Amino acid sequence: MDIKQALNANNEYPNESVPKSRLKGIGSFIGMVIGEHTTATEFVIGPLFVLHGATFTDVFLGLFFGNLMAMLSWALICAPVAVKTRHTIHYELKRVAGTGLLTIYNIIKALMFCVMVSATLIVSASAIAPFLGITPPGLINFEITSINWVWLILVVGTIVMFIAVLGFDYIVKFANLFAPWIPLVFIGSGIAILPELGVHSFSDFWVVANESIWTGVAVTSGTDYSFLHIFIFSWLCNSTMHIGLSDMSIYRFAKKSSYGFVSGLGLYIGHMLTWISSGILCAVALKNGNSNPSPGELAFLGAGFTGIICVIVSGFTSAVPTMYRVGLAVQSSLRRFQFWQITLTMSLISMLLACFPVVVTKLDQVLGIGALIISPLGAVIFADHFIFEKLNLSPFGAEKNKIYINPPVMSAWIGSVSISYVIFNFFGFDYYFFLAFPCWMFCLILYISLTAIQQKIMIKKPTFDVYINSNKDDVLVD
Repeated sequence: MDIKQALNANNEYPNESVPKSRLKGIGSFIGMVIGEHTTATEFVIGPLFVLHGATFTDVFLGLFFGNLMAMLSWALICAPVAVKTRHTIHYELKRVAGTGLLTIYNIIKALMFCVMVSATLIVSASAIAPFLGITPPGLINFEITSINWVWLILVVGTIVMFIAVLGFDYIVKFANLFAPWIPLVFIGSGIAILPELGVHSFSDFWVVANESIWTGVAVTSGTDYSFLHIFIFSWLCNSTMHIGLSDMSIYRFAKKSSYGFVSGLGLYIGHMLTWISSGILCAVALKNGNSNPSPGELAFLGAGFTGIICVIVSGFTSAVPTMYRVGLAVQSSLRRFQFWQITLTMSLISMLLACFPVVVTKLDQVLGIGALIISPLGAVIFADHFIFEKLNLSPFGAEKNKIYINPPVMSAWIGSVSISYVIFNFFGFDYYFFLAFPCWMFCLILYISLTAIQQKIMIKKPTFDVYINSNKDDVLVD
């Protein structure tokens, strides 16, 4: 069997239930969540709390409670739906919303995730570049500044692409290989460098943390971060994955829905501790006169070449499962193509974007807007599986009525995003993440209400056509 035949034989079950023989134990998820949430981009996020004037109390409490809410979102919303259905969100969305809305959703999600992968490729490549004599382009450069940078991106991106096309089993093996030691290096580097700030005992840390690291005084222009900013960000920066149900693609392989609580290991190790550690490293860099340290510089400052290797590899452990999700999303709308063919194509798009760092300069805004747009549809699927039966409503409207677009879903989606956007501008919020959960709730309430009205009308007048009908339900997917 050649490589092409082997790849074609690899079935990731994009349009069917995961068989019992492919279910994974809890150990597989421990390595994956730690690997995915302990990445090079943590060395971008952690310093933001220092640069934007958060206090240590804001940081500690915001991260503790925010990550707690994120863990509960995975454990009580995402994992239960995934284990109950054993399907991807794309398959369930087709049943509930129809092929038309699924296609729109997949386009938005694929583009958003490609930008996320591009960001990790840039961070990993930037860590390697100085040691190869390559000057990476600045974040404001639109043009390609060096052909060597392009070659470096292609090499880094090819590794990600290769692992992603192999499928879920290999992604788990890859994550478990690196997950045990990456957090130790990242967190240990922050602890090891504390003496440079004058910390020689635990009692020293509290004083130094408030006076020299998280001082409450902004170093850069922009929004001053408070407890609320940090709480909301740490809860909802991955809202697309948990309340938006994108991680159904991962947890559908879990034997039990309780595995969703394992996400807490990734969150408290990979987010809370690593963000605090990178904040410490940022404070040392500022003390040394570096006002804009890169992830590679921070890692090298704390752990030397071992830190650089960690930045590179951790970029892979984040990019690989993200690219896997992109492949599943696009394949659900382009079923004539194999999973590996789509994943390869989308990987090439991510590599192209990574050649132009200006594309990911506003990564936080891209993620915030993307979360605001696509997360609400997770509420629709959650309602069909866990709320409709209690309200005596019939679920899976698009599937049962063989329709292209289910109007209650479309109206709830557009309505919730529109309401949230108006609120964002009216109240002058500075973070789209503030609206991710309210938007999810708006969509849930609108969808349930509109479906109840629709089904009452159909009972009274069965011939009343409330759908946008199409007898060519699979035109876009066959």
